[in-house]
Formats: sequence, C-alpha cells, structure tokens
Amino acid sequence: MDNDEYIRQGEPDKREKAYAWRTAIGLQKVDGLSTSDYLNTTAERNINGDIDIAAAQSLIKSYYKFKTLSTPSDFGMEEADIVASHIAELLNEVSFSFSFPGLLSVHRRLFDGVFKFSGKIRDYDITKSEWVLGGDTVTYVNAIDLKDTIEYDLDQEKIFNYQGLSLDAIVGHITTFVRDLWQIHPFGEGNTRTIAVFVIKYLRSIGFKVEIDLFAESSWYFRNSLVRANYRNVAKGIEPDSTFLIRFFRNFLMGERNELRNRYMVVKPPEGWEERTGNGGDVVKEDSDVVKDVVKGICSRIRKNPLCTAESLAADLNISSRQVQRIMQRLKSEGFLVRIGGRKEGHWEIQDGTDFR
Repeated sequence: MDNDEYIRQGEPDKREKAYAWRTAIGLQKVDGLSTSDYLNTTAERNINGDIDIAAAQSLIKSYYKFKTLSTPSDFGMEEADIVASHIAELLNEVSFSFSFPGLLSVHRRLFDGVFKFSGKIRDYDITKSEWVLGGDTVTYVNAIDLKDTIEYDLDQEKIFNYQGLSLDAIVGHITTFVRDLWQIHPFGEGNTRTIAVFVIKYLRSIGFKVEIDLFAESSWYFRNSLVRANYRNVAKGIEPDSTFLIRFFRNFLMGERNELRNRYMVVKPPEGWEERTGNGGDVVKEDSDVVKDVVKGICSRIRKNPLCTAESLAADLNISSRQVQRIMQRLKSEGFLVRIGGRKEGHWEIQDGTDFR
C-alpha cells in the first residue's frame, strides 16, 4: 500500500506518519536525490505499525552497510534514504526549539551519519551556480557573520506581533521571514532541507495546521522560488522576485491551488524550448504534455541506470532512438545532462535539482 492510500484511509496515526514520510522523501529532490525502493518498503512497515522509527532507521543503515555502492547515484540514494528517515522522525515529534541551537539541532539530526559537519555552520564563504539564474549565484551571508545574523532574524521573529493581521499579511510576513532565513545559508550542504523542516515545525508550533505534503510535491519549486526571491543583478535589470515564493506559501497556509511551475522562474529561458516531431515537422512546445513526459521519462531512467543508452531509452519509452538522441543533446547543451567518462566506459548524470514539471 502506498502513502496516498494511507492518507485516503483517514486513520489519524497512519495518516500523520504517511504525510511525514511523503514529505521526507519529496524533500530529497531539492538536492536532486531519489530514495530507494527499500526505503519505500521500510517506510510502509513503519506507517503500518510493524516497526517503530528507530527500527526503520536501523534497517536502512544495515541495508547500506552490506550494499556495494559504485556510482554517484548509489551514494546519493544512500544519503536520501538516511536523511528521509531522519526527517520522518522529526516531523512526527511535537517538541521544537525556535532558536539558534534548535536550528543547528535540526541539521545535526537530519545529517547524522551522512556529513562529518552535521550540526555545524559553515566556516567558509560560498557561491552556488543556479540553473534558474542561468548559472549565476545568490549572494549569501559571509561565514563570519552567520551566527549573529541567524540570531537576529530569529529574535525579530520571536517578538513579531501577528495579532490583528489579515491572513494575506501573515502569509506575506512568513514568506519574508523564510526568504531571509534561507539566504543566510548557514550550512554548506543540506541547507534547504534543514530550513524546510525547521519552518514546518515552527509554523506548527504557532498554531498552523499545515499540509506538509506540499513540500513532497513541490520541494524543488520551493528551493527555486527562494533563489529568485533572493537574487538581484542591477546590471541586468533584475530585482528580487518573491512572487513565486508567495504562491507557494499561499498554497501551503491558505489552501489555494496556485500553479507552481519551475520553468516560469528561469531568468533567461534557454533558446529552442521546443521539439519537432518526426511526422510532418510539427512543432510541439516543451511545456506540452507529450514532450514533458518524454523528458521526465528519460531523466527518470537515467537516474535509475546511469549506464543506459539512447537505444534502451527509446525501447522503454516506445519512441525513436533519433528522438531520444535529439532530446538528450538538448539537455546536454542546456546543462541539465552531463556525460562522465568516455563513450564506452562512461555514464550519464542528471544535474542536481533538474526538474521538468
């Protein structure tokens, strides 16, 4: 039985566990990671009450202790499985500390056994090339100022008075708070996953009954909207745009159904976002269901088997090898797909965060 079925059944305990696992699994997508079938099976056993969360985590760690890992996707899957189990545990806990140590604790618990620096703020400055910014980066807070900046933002939020505000105003304020907290980027790795869990627990602690599975459905959108909300390049005529992040939080806190599409956020959309069919030369835009499904199918199969060929992809998708090669070439030219190694000995890699929703 999948998580959706537990949610539909309406059993309170199973439903809450299912929401937590679904969100935990979905949040791995912010770093381009996917969980394993073993993780999904283990999560189902926990949701069903056959094992507790500690046993689930122990099983996952044992699984990787004896599993041979040989490709980057293998190591990424191990990280995704372990971190997802930790997120599921935190989301099912009521306790929470809205403080600097509390934020560090979330990172430490999420990445315990994954990163040596879990629970520690970075001691170096960073930049991150973002495909939504055409390869540019958001400006993040200097390492030397991290602790003071985090404490200031949290202290300001603690004393903020929500009384008398409309729901629109509340959503606007929370959007700004989360935008600014994320831009500090206190952690070298795992920043967005940590902020997402911290924010979910904070909002619950102040009375919001949030539908956390929105993070499962739109976690990569959430990250990209934070990037756009914090990006400014006056020379290019670009100012920070929180519109996309506001849409997310209006869905999250108000139950609206605003469309959340990553491609709308791209600062300079790649040229040639179209695909010509083999019949009559008709032009099909990339946001059409047909081409979108083909692109998603190719990416999904490459993530599962980085050694796959255009011929095997074509057979799986029931399309021509020529069409697969054309799409893969375009993905390569736009930086979404990378070939590691030679033609015979190499493998494919989908760049972290690539999403074609």
